[in-house]
Amino acid sequence: MTSKNTATAVRATVYGYPRQGPDRELKKAVEGYWKGRVTADALRETAADLRRSVWRELTEAGLDEVPTGDFSYYDHVLDTSVMVGAIPRRHRAAVETDALDGYFAMARGTQDAAPLEMTKWFDTNYHYLVPELGPDTVFAADSRKQVTELSEARALGHTARPVLVGPVTYLLLAKPAPGVDPGFEPLTLLDRLLPVYAEVLADLQAAGAEWIQLDEPALVQDRTPAELNAAARAYRDLGALTDRPQLLVATYFGRLGEALPVLAKAPVEGLAMDFTEAAAANLDDLAAAGGLPGKRLVAGVVNGRNIWIDNHEKSLATLGTLLGLADRVDVAASCSLLHVPLDAAAERDIDPQIGRWLAFARQKTAELVTLARGLTHGTGIIAAELAANRADLASRTGAALTHDPAVRARAAAVTAADCRRSQPYPERSAAQRAHLGLPPLPTTTIGSFPQTAALRTARADLRAGRIDEAAYEERIAAEIREVVGYQEKAGLDVLVHGEAERNDMVQHFAERLTGYLATRHGWVQSYGTRYVRPPVLAGDVSRPEPMTVRWTRYAQSLTGRPVKGMLTGPVTMLAWSFVRDDQPLADTARQVALALRDEVADLEAAGTAVIQVDEPALRETLPLRAADHAAYLAWATEAFRLATGGVRPDTQIHTHMCYAEFGDILPAIDDLDADVISLEAARSHMRVAGELAAAGYPREVGPGVYDIHSPRVPDPDEIEALIRAALTAVPAERLWVNPDCGLKTRGWPETCTSLEHLVAAAHRVRRTVLTRRDTP
Repeated sequence: MTSKNTATAVRATVYGYPRQGPDRELKKAVEGYWKGRVTADALRETAADLRRSVWRELTEAGLDEVPTGDFSYYDHVLDTSVMVGAIPRRHRAAVETDALDGYFAMARGTQDAAPLEMTKWFDTNYHYLVPELGPDTVFAADSRKQVTELSEARALGHTARPVLVGPVTYLLLAKPAPGVDPGFEPLTLLDRLLPVYAEVLADLQAAGAEWIQLDEPALVQDRTPAELNAAARAYRDLGALTDRPQLLVATYFGRLGEALPVLAKAPVEGLAMDFTEAAAANLDDLAAAGGLPGKRLVAGVVNGRNIWIDNHEKSLATLGTLLGLADRVDVAASCSLLHVPLDAAAERDIDPQIGRWLAFARQKTAELVTLARGLTHGTGIIAAELAANRADLASRTGAALTHDPAVRARAAAVTAADCRRSQPYPERSAAQRAHLGLPPLPTTTIGSFPQTAALRTARADLRAGRIDEAAYEERIAAEIREVVGYQEKAGLDVLVHGEAERNDMVQHFAERLTGYLATRHGWVQSYGTRYVRPPVLAGDVSRPEPMTVRWTRYAQSLTGRPVKGMLTGPVTMLAWSFVRDDQPLADTARQVALALRDEVADLEAAGTAVIQVDEPALRETLPLRAADHAAYLAWATEAFRLATGGVRPDTQIHTHMCYAEFGDILPAIDDLDADVISLEAARSHMRVAGELAAAGYPREVGPGVYDIHSPRVPDPDEIEALIRAALTAVPAERLWVNPDCGLKTRGWPETCTSLEHLVAAAHRVRRTVLTRRDTP
């Protein structure tokens, strides 16, 4: 293929890049600052060093334009709230006293002020902090961060493009502030917000910006005519400004659809689109719209969310089609590379044959540069790269890892009966109450207890050979004894073993299933300073031997109270992995569900009466377009029921979900047919309890009453108020009392005090419930 593009060379760029550094230097510096071991100046210098390193790396790799402003100490949506002055009233004094401490107070809360609500960024596992807005919100521009980072890059000689969350997406992600009418629509504040964006654009132009990227991923979702009109008005007004750089509106995560003509007609100079998630649809829509004459198109052809190598010939074919549809076409990843690890070359424990299939952020950057060279100079100049790419793709297709006939035969034999419990819920519930003998408002936790430095050290010592397996297992046994003993002393009703042996709720299982690969350095930001290492789901999945039975049985031997078996559900095992892209997700989910079904059966056979199968990613993985919801939810709920459907009626199945918007999947939650569901509710002020009640949800519910993502310790009165709020929606005989999520990231002192407050509050309310029952 020979390029038919304009005389201007095709450029390669990215929308954003991993923030943490090769050794998670940012995490360590921020957490050191929180603990008083790192000064504010030292933290800022670490951050500046990381930014400089990223820009240098991207430029040396061959990118023509680097992003600025995508760096964040905690979250880029929180940065946007600071940029536009949307500081909640309860945090204003802290921000005015010390901007950095106030910033972290909004993210994490203080003992006196709750943090902002946190939820998932579209259908990813990244969490953002939800803006709180109301009719009295007064916006004010504060572009210091954005200008400073642009100036840093320009001073180092880089061609830089500031990246901002666009005004429409920002408002669509926001929620009414506490005390504001729940029906308030933040988008009504658009005319108030646009002048602030205009001021920021002017400041960035004055600092030397030639282009600015405004991210509008919300426009790939279903949008009402009013919302599309708001987008048209926003970019009409911003485009009409004379004191601004050129504007690139970036969309990603799916099909732009009805928003495409809105942005195509807007007086902006560029549009970025995703040609991986919905490549064919976006191509067809763009051609039908007559292309983007006179505009720059940034084509996201390399998948920015998964770690498989690009198919260069396919990407070049897509790019070749696009060359005639815009004034110029540049090459990019489909979204920010924030969602993938930094460097696949660091994974020296992975079979080199499999390593050929992997592309992390550094490898994806190289892929973009290769594609740009091929478009600019013709494919002859990248002939060697194309040949190597074809060989790597063929190697993966023919690998034994990707195809296990026994796994496929078992999955093909699944019947509808395999995916249903043997008795309806009312009959099961009676059997479980008789079996478990729990009091009203039973108390429990979600699963994990604090992962102490001693535990992490023991795990590192085992990997390094400084201790043997026997010594490590004695350390785990001692931790489980301590956790079980503490729970009995605190008065919890259903206990957990604390998951001391687990490094991560997905990775722990992935390391024990065929078809999965674990990384050593594949860290990805989940929220703030919380990083995870998603495993790589590369082949067919089966369970060679029990994964959790030993330690669950051991914990149960220490107490007469029920101990929950703890598993991660099939959808979450997919969502929080880098999942294979060579077969339908439904097929992979069924394989994982069958492996978990075997584990559930073994737990039950070992005497485990309560088994929790967590599915926090069920809502997260929901497609962004409503037309795709039914097909996804059908296979997702079937996978859960397949994993749990084989147990006896008196075995109680729990599930857990957190930090997502559940209102639009309530029928699917019901279809899981779990006996008990626990959900995040503390930050969202018990909203989900009312949503479940309104939907007529008939089973037992544990809406969280303790926000574990904040260091603040709730007092018993605060927890009691949340329990009583839940009781207005859920009857006492179906209500559980539990934290929002697992306790892995918390410290022991705050955990102990918070759980003791939780039990005390539950007992207070329980006495009220029992008194009412005894009153004629």
